[in-house]
Amino acid sequence: MISGILIAAVIVGGTGLFIGVFLGISGKKFAVEVDEREEAILAELPGNNCGGCGYAGCSGLAAAIVKGEAEIGGCPVGGTVVASKIGEIMGQSAPKQERKVAFVKCGGTCESALNEYEYQGIKDCMMASLMQDGGPKGCGYGCLGFGSCVKACPFDAIHVKDGIAVVDKEACKACGKCIAACPKKLIELIPYKQKTFVQCSSHEKGKALMSVCKVGCIGCKLCERSCEFGAVTVLNSLAHIDADKCTNCGVCAEKCPRKIIMPRKSAG
Repeated sequence: MISGILIAAVIVGGTGLFIGVFLGISGKKFAVEVDEREEAILAELPGNNCGGCGYAGCSGLAAAIVKGEAEIGGCPVGGTVVASKIGEIMGQSAPKQERKVAFVKCGGTCESALNEYEYQGIKDCMMASLMQDGGPKGCGYGCLGFGSCVKACPFDAIHVKDGIAVVDKEACKACGKCIAACPKKLIELIPYKQKTFVQCSSHEKGKALMSVCKVGCIGCKLCERSCEFGAVTVLNSLAHIDADKCTNCGVCAEKCPRKIIMPRKSAG
């Protein structure tokens, strides 16, 4: 009995030893050499693995930079500081980067926007958008307010307030996760320095829009005519501000009868 146990122990131990030696030798023989620059770049990256760079994680971006497949400033979270450090590793000059933040193009709060019916399903924007008329909100272009973008943000930079998603520009890292999560395509990246913006996405004409929202853009073109820099254009019943031309003078916001062109707040 005891001899049987000893034999079994020897067999198991010998098998384990053999496997260990085999794996050790195989690991050395088939080891993939990693460029030292790749490891150095990975050490400089934030490590959020948010995917904002277009790769599965920071390691993917680091490998792509070394191979010349990605820009040294490819990390939106790290910004200029990280780009400069990566530039030193790669022996390249880091390009000047403009900080951007996410912006939700909807001002249809609970008070301002009409709901056509009461939604009883899963509290998720994608699920709600599959319902009748694209969700309970009267405006088919409006924020549903169920927080899919909130769940997607790895930086706690977006929250639902009074029925619509609101971005905290100081916390936002422009990773783009919220953009991908919004079924209404209401979120875009704009320059951090931008102070005026059109908080609407509706292309409905005036009467139809006013029947479902108190603040939506009606395409009246007062903002377009008042801008001496040509930064505001109205296309398909919706005003748009060109950040490259805008001087943030605020005249368009003053002229807007619907008050949907607003100066940027600390969150919004």
